[in-house]
Amino acid sequence: MNWKQKTALAATALVFAAQAAAQITFYEGEGFRGRTFTANSQVNNFQRVGFNDLASSVIVSNGRWEVCDDANFGGSCVVLRKGSYDSLRGLGMSNRISSVRKVGNRDRYANEAPQPLAAPNYDYYRRPNERVTEAMVTSVRAVVGPPEQRCWVERQQVNTDSNIGGAIIGGILGGVLGHQVGGGRGRDVATAGGAIAGAAIGNNQGGGSTYDRNLRRCETTASTAPAYWDVTYNYRGVEHSVQMSSPPGRTIAVNMNGEPRL
Repeated sequence: MNWKQKTALAATALVFAAQAAAQITFYEGEGFRGRTFTANSQVNNFQRVGFNDLASSVIVSNGRWEVCDDANFGGSCVVLRKGSYDSLRGLGMSNRISSVRKVGNRDRYANEAPQPLAAPNYDYYRRPNERVTEAMVTSVRAVVGPPEQRCWVERQQVNTDSNIGGAIIGGILGGVLGHQVGGGRGRDVATAGGAIAGAAIGNNQGGGSTYDRNLRRCETTASTAPAYWDVTYNYRGVEHSVQMSSPPGRTIAVNMNGEPRL
């Protein structure tokens, strides 16, 4: 191999290395769902690749990229950093991107998007350029959540028992008055009788008062809403299981290894 061929191969390797180092993948649905389109270099017009105004979420594998809502980098533009953007709605770019280009990693931009999620989190989501097929669902079982506690606040009326105080005070006063009547043994009897009578009168006259207070009450009830669904499906004669947050249809999407893809 002569030096010209070596130089050409080296240049080609550098091109592929640069492409691998800078990559951005657009997803048609939020949360990295649906069809995908991956760019390794600038795209002036998404209309030409059939993905115009379709992107709803993005994963930037490497580098920094500027996305614009008009072709040829016109209109509103936002710079995206490495990471995952599970929704473009907050950036005002959902279903609006028409062009994309790589920008410098060390430069600072006034239109840079907020910090994205640190790493893509799409265990069951379709990877870029991944082939999927349909697998037949064989069983679905809804699993309900744990018991739920329901609490509320009630207003309760409380009566204060002030008659006890009235009876005590009445008894004391009755005893004093009885003691002043008669003498000797009769005075003792009058004192006792006065105390009893005073207590009775005080108890009747003392009266009570009422006030309201808040009481917190709780009860535990069995949950009826499913927390998730245990799903079994058959792919190439092998049974697979997966937990899903919503009930599936008759089939679910899987990759060539039988792994579920939402």
